[in-house]
Amino acid sequence: MPLVRYRKVAILGYRSVGKTSLAHQFVEGEFLEGYDPTVENTYSKTVTLGKDEFHLHLVDTAGQDEYSILPYSFIIGVHGYVLVYSVTSLHSFQIIKSLYQKLHEGHGETRLPVVLVGNKADLSPDREVQAIQGKKLAESWGATFMESSARENQLTQDIFIKVIEEIARVENSYGQDRRCYLM
Repeated sequence: MPLVRYRKVAILGYRSVGKTSLAHQFVEGEFLEGYDPTVENTYSKTVTLGKDEFHLHLVDTAGQDEYSILPYSFIIGVHGYVLVYSVTSLHSFQIIKSLYQKLHEGHGETRLPVVLVGNKADLSPDREVQAIQGKKLAESWGATFMESSARENQLTQDIFIKVIEEIARVENSYGQDRRCYLM
C-alpha cells in the first residue's frame, strides 16, 4: 500500500493572472471561461508519484498586490508555493517579486519550495514578459520556472507535480548541511 502524504500548496499572484484557472484545470480538467474574482478557494486532488500518493490541498488565493499584507495562513502549514504572473502583464511580474520577498521574510532564512509560473503563454502576441526574464528570476531564487496556458491545458499537471518535487527537494536538503557530532 502506498504511503499517502498531505501537502498544502498556496497559489499566489496578482489579480487575473490565472491562478484559479490553473487550479481548476488541474483538478477538474476544464478551463473556466468567465472571470469571477476569487476571495479564497480550496481544491483537493490526490496524485501518485512513483510509489507514493500525495493528497494535495491547493489554496487558491485572492489576487495580491505590492501593498497586500501576507496573512500567516499563507505561511504556517504551507508546504510549497506556486507563484503565478501573466506573461501579458509586466506589472504582475513585478508583483511576484514583492510576494516572494514577503514569503521569504515570513519564513525567515530558509529555502522555499517554489514553482514560478508565467501563465497565459497562449497569448504570445500580447507578451510583456519574456521567458528568459522568468527563468532568470526563478534561478535567482533557486526555484523552478515554467510557462503555461490554463486555457490550453499546457503544463498544468506538470506545475503541481513539480511543486511536489520541490517540496521534497527542500525537505531533503535540510539534513545535508547540518550535522551534529558528539565528541
